[in-house]
Amino acid sequence: MDNLFILLLLPVIGALVLSFAKDAKTAKMLALLIALLEFGLTLPFLYQFIPDASIQFEQQFLWIASLGLSFHIGLDGISLPLVLLTNGLMPLIVLTSFGKSFKGSFYALVSFMQFGLLLVFVALDAFSFYIGWEAALIPIYFICALWGDGDRININLKFFVYTFFGSLLMLVALVFLYNQSAEKSLEWAALASLDLDEGTQRWLFWAFFIAFAIKIPVFPFHTWQPNTYTHAPAGGTMLLAGVMLKMGVYGLIRWLMPIAPFGVMAYGQIVMVLCVIGIVYASIIAFKQKDAKRLIAYSSIAHLGLITAGVFSWNLEGLQGSIIQMVNHGLSVVGLFFIIDLIQDRTGTRLIADWGGYAAKAPRLAWLFLLLIMGAIGLPLTNGFIGEFLLLKGIFDYGVWYAVFGGLTLIFGAVYMLRFYKKAMLGPLPEGAEQSSFEDVHGYELVVLLVIGFFVLFLGVWPRAILELSEASVVNLLNQIKF
Repeated sequence: MDNLFILLLLPVIGALVLSFAKDAKTAKMLALLIALLEFGLTLPFLYQFIPDASIQFEQQFLWIASLGLSFHIGLDGISLPLVLLTNGLMPLIVLTSFGKSFKGSFYALVSFMQFGLLLVFVALDAFSFYIGWEAALIPIYFICALWGDGDRININLKFFVYTFFGSLLMLVALVFLYNQSAEKSLEWAALASLDLDEGTQRWLFWAFFIAFAIKIPVFPFHTWQPNTYTHAPAGGTMLLAGVMLKMGVYGLIRWLMPIAPFGVMAYGQIVMVLCVIGIVYASIIAFKQKDAKRLIAYSSIAHLGLITAGVFSWNLEGLQGSIIQMVNHGLSVVGLFFIIDLIQDRTGTRLIADWGGYAAKAPRLAWLFLLLIMGAIGLPLTNGFIGEFLLLKGIFDYGVWYAVFGGLTLIFGAVYMLRFYKKAMLGPLPEGAEQSSFEDVHGYELVVLLVIGFFVLFLGVWPRAILELSEASVVNLLNQIKF
């Protein structure tokens, strides 16, 4: 089956069905079944995909006839890896919640968010893209606000206001572009071919960039992220870090660069400076974190800064590195947040100072945790290595000093992540702490970590699995848009 619309329809149907599931056990199993079915329906697109520069599996329906707006979707080598990431992570994220008592309403929001994420990645018209952009925001707000901890209402209000402000800027830009189009269209091809003057492209650049930068997040638009990650439920944090942040990077590649190339030429260096500042700043702040989730949150800011810099280098290595590293980061960060949640469930705390010595009691957890740490810091033969290598090569070709400072994320990351692992797994048990009840991973916990661990190694050994999908589309985009 290669009907792309089915991939969008199933999560919506799943959300409706799950909203009526009042029993927690039934809701979990039903959510897992729907997520696995969605993943299974994704595989034919991978098998049938031809790794060239064409748009494949296209479908288009007239949506609002009076305005000439259509619902246009399709896949190419840039969007397919992110669709695979989204649908591949969802069964794992559902599985990570099996130790919780969530009912159908939680899983219904997760399923509807999946619809929004997928629509962003497959939309070939800006109206559909914007619908998906907003559809993904609403459920994650309620997931974090209803099932989070601490001062979750105020924290998530800030998150919502930030992201909604960015959405409004993008909406203004889209309305303007619609009026500039001779055929009154929001099709990607029509917008990319508009002959806009340099002054217009300059303000369009900022309208789109701020919307995407808030979502990524790029310094200084990042301030919503650490608190939101820290106080969201584990599943919400995984959805945010694993997939949702990639919407912003994808938006840069798919929409900002083709529509406002003069704006990119004018302000690209400013963005590169912001990315480098964010990398260094977030890495230094990560050293000081006492809460494990906040440490990974700041680490994520640093890594996404490097990915964004790779996009703005606008060369083959930088773009290829950005695409594969979005996939790699999604896998690694979901695994790391899951491990933090497991340890918190066993010990009642996320404070790193209260952890220590768990490897003796949980050798399987210790080995899998180490594997994820190695992938996160880019050890050769793990998934993070090739992405970071390509990113630094692309940034180096753009400017040597950007690569020098951008490369600090690898050095700093190795230090604070290895120190984090040492304290949690190998350090002495804190005085007065009770370790006897600490259990090793088993059951669904082991399944999740083994699957993620497998792909950490698989993509480290065979990165062509992703790079081959995207290469032709990236080359075609580079040939179309010259700076």
